Amino acid sequence: MPTIRRLPETLVNRIAAGEVVERPAAALKELVENAIDAGATRIAVKLVEGGLGSLEVTDDGCGMTPDEMALALERHATSKLPDEAIEQVATLGFRGEALPSIASVSRFTLESRPRASQQAWRKVVDHGAIVADEPAALPLGTRVRVEQVFAKVPARRKFLRTPRSEYAACLDVVRRLAMARPDIGFMLEHGERRILALQPDEAIADRVAQVVARELKTNGVAIDLERPGEAGPIRLSGIAGLPTYNRGIADHQYLFVNGRPVKDRLLTGAVRGAYADMLARDRHAVLALFLDLPPEEVDVNVHPAKTEVRFRDANAVRGFIVSGLRQALASGDRRSAQTPDRGAMARWTSEPGQGDARNEPSPALTSIFSGRDWSAPSRSVAEAGAAWRGATSDVMAEPRGRAEEAAPLSEEEQDYPLGIARGQVANTYIVAEAKDGLVLVDQHAAHERLVLERLRAAGAEDAVSRSQALLMPDVVELDETACDRLEDAADGLARYGLVIERFGPSAMLVRAVPHSLKQGDPEKLLRDIDDDLVKHGEALLLGEKIDLVLATMACHGSVRAGRIMRVDEMNALLREMERTPRSGQCNHGRPTWVKLSMEDVEKLFGRK
Repeated sequence: MPTIRRLPETLVNRIAAGEVVERPAAALKELVENAIDAGATRIAVKLVEGGLGSLEVTDDGCGMTPDEMALALERHATSKLPDEAIEQVATLGFRGEALPSIASVSRFTLESRPRASQQAWRKVVDHGAIVADEPAALPLGTRVRVEQVFAKVPARRKFLRTPRSEYAACLDVVRRLAMARPDIGFMLEHGERRILALQPDEAIADRVAQVVARELKTNGVAIDLERPGEAGPIRLSGIAGLPTYNRGIADHQYLFVNGRPVKDRLLTGAVRGAYADMLARDRHAVLALFLDLPPEEVDVNVHPAKTEVRFRDANAVRGFIVSGLRQALASGDRRSAQTPDRGAMARWTSEPGQGDARNEPSPALTSIFSGRDWSAPSRSVAEAGAAWRGATSDVMAEPRGRAEEAAPLSEEEQDYPLGIARGQVANTYIVAEAKDGLVLVDQHAAHERLVLERLRAAGAEDAVSRSQALLMPDVVELDETACDRLEDAADGLARYGLVIERFGPSAMLVRAVPHSLKQGDPEKLLRDIDDDLVKHGEALLLGEKIDLVLATMACHGSVRAGRIMRVDEMNALLREMERTPRSGQCNHGRPTWVKLSMEDVEKLFGRK
């Protein structure tokens, strides 16, 4: 029988480093979090080769004395837990493992000077062995340099990625922490380049826009909601992008709990649920959400890297996020992402093709004026203002849209955000004149959203989701753990019309399915729902299937592209869009209207 023995300290530290220091970005996260917890107002980060060469974090925080520095390099030593009430922890770090773990797998230099001291101190640790302990010159604060990561652990070094990939991971870490603390100034340098220079005391919306994308500020809605709770209020703040401003991957969703950046399945599932009927399944929202709740309502001690949390009342938190997001989007849901496609806009101002050296025009770039007879009209026109009527039909093409005479907008009409319809282009797009610009509306996409909202308001969702009892209940055999998950979710699924019950240790009995899904396969449905429970912690899939049925009904019942509409019908559509929730985007996340300001119109014609 093998003999039980104590592991040497160096090996213990390397094992801990395997949990904490997966790559340079993980070490950077721990160091920046320490700087934040030290009360820093400015934090500077320097990277060489994406952190593979070296990384350095400098802050102007409280600093440490030489004795405190020695203690900080020991395992499970921390200043962030004054007592044993770990459920009340309010700092980002608290385990006391970061510094000794990093120092055990790198050349680690720690320099610090507390506010009450005139002398700084330096400690250098080379892969777990102290090689320098001496005075140093440093302003108030702390500087940490990490070099030669895993240089003496080749088995770990070979699993690191390229400098470009490691740099991308480090940049993501700094971005998330910079958004979490807009009161702190951040600077990030990579080699000789300055990547970020963020000033302290910025508004959350300004900081998020600088870090994520500047256009998010104009294509997003602010969120600031609060709900009372038993232990204290729960607050949701941040900025959420309009559904029409979306991405193909979910890498621009930033979630924070009590100022801590997290990647939590429940929160990402709540975001997906909030945007369920406003985005296509392969598109993802862009947002930054900050959830603040009493410390005893959330457990942050569930992951070594502190990237996951556990909520005491997960369903209440998820419901608050979904309703809060939908409420915020309802305040800006009639808007549409107003960042026109640059290629499309460039074609407004493109010059006609000049042809080749023989002055033969290229077929793809032939000017609309080429081949015209530029001689005088065949008959003279004497009356004033009738010159265009004297033009022959080959000069003036027949108009493709219809419009009424463009009378000036009345005072009442000037207040309409989407303006007054002036005509229709290609039997698909409504052209409207607003007080501040030109509006183009996709008639099918707009009416599709309107019909969906009417169906919901009329209770069609309840009608679609009512149960269809099965003549013979289906027995679906699953793993015991899957049956446990489905049994716990049975009450929630019954609200959608899916009635199930436990049938032995590893089987579920399906007694009824939603009426709209009566042709489906109960076994496949239950397996898909279980996969959704595993991934998101709550069954979202069935609700999305119901939404898909409603959206399909709305699509088939809406005005089709290619239908000729009267001007009064166009105006009725515009007015209903102005008072209907989420009318700025169709059921698939595409914009229903776009606007070209009068200033842009004048630029197109060289007036400005």
